[in-house]
Order: sequence, then C-alpha cells, then structure tokens
Amino acid sequence: METSYPSQLLETAVEEFSNLPGIGRKTALRHMLHLLRQPQEKVDALVGAISKMRHEVKYCRVCHNISDTDICPICADEHRDPTVICVVENIRDVMAIENTQQYRGLYHVIGGVISPMDGMGPSDLEIESLIQRVEKEHVQEVILALSPTMEGDTTNFYISRKLQNQDVKLSVIARGISVGNELEYTDEVTLGRAILQRTAFEG
Repeated sequence: METSYPSQLLETAVEEFSNLPGIGRKTALRHMLHLLRQPQEKVDALVGAISKMRHEVKYCRVCHNISDTDICPICADEHRDPTVICVVENIRDVMAIENTQQYRGLYHVIGGVISPMDGMGPSDLEIESLIQRVEKEHVQEVILALSPTMEGDTTNFYISRKLQNQDVKLSVIARGISVGNELEYTDEVTLGRAILQRTAFEG
C-alpha cells in the first residue's frame, strides 16, 4: 500500500533520502520526521556539513584515499613505511585496516575490483597508477588486501601479472577471513592478524 503524505515537500525529501544505500522509504520517513522536530540550526548544520564535504573533499593524488588536502595524512606521515604498499578496493577498507593499528605502511585505493558483470575492467581502476608508483618509488612489498571473492582474486592475479617484471615482493592477507566476505565487515582482530600473517602471493 502506497503511503499518503500530508506534504509534497516531505514526500520529496523522503524520496531523495531513500536513494541512499540501505535506506528504505519507511526508514527515510522516520528520519525526515525526526529532522522536522529538530531546531532549525541543527538541521542547517547537517545540510551544511554534507554540502561542504561534497564540494571540498579531495582524493589523494598519491594513493586515492579521501582527504582534505592534495596529499592525505597517511601519505604525508614521515613515520609510515614507504617501502610497503597495501592495495585495497575502497576507502572503507583503508579505515578498517587503520582501525586494527597493526599496519604502518602506505596504501593504494584502486576503487573497485575487476568485474565484467558490473562493467568494471582494469582501465576503470587505479591499477596503472599503482604500477607507476612501484616503478618510481622504492617499494619493496605490495600487499594485495582485496576481499577474498572471485572478483578480488581475479584482480589480484591481474595486478601480479602487471608487476611480474618488477623487483618487488607480492603478498596477500592471510585467509583467516571467510571466502566471499567483504573486507570492511571483518572484525578488527581478525583483520589485524590477517595483515600481520600475510603470505607470499602465488598466482
């Protein structure tokens, strides 16, 4: 049964909010009614923060992590180990690994995995910039920390082929993570151990 809205403005707001991942129309309606009960300045602050984020957030020109500056704080940190690069699918994976406090190298966010079904090929990902980093910087190890799915394994293999002529160690995170699971949903202890107990990549 379709919901009848007392306000067209409310219906429009619910429609827009329900476009967010994991938000249905009922949940969107509940949030919009909550916002209507809040002081105007709180709602304005929320809208302003979202707008400012969308207009001003940058992508690090080195690793493609999100940042407020051209170079993200991780890449700019002189205490990180620049000889080790951890390759991840997305920004959420960077956050997940950082939360383990077990890794002190750098990152490279490729922006997805190779998936012909979803129209994602190697040229749609930040793989070429990874190859260039390995060629130009003194990288000794590349950790392939993509989710243990068929698409993740395919991407691991593709990257390994692209790096086969480079003098660099290739490793993958330990398979304490269940096959098919997304990296970002793995608990911090398991993920931290998977990073520390990484093994050599064998394509």
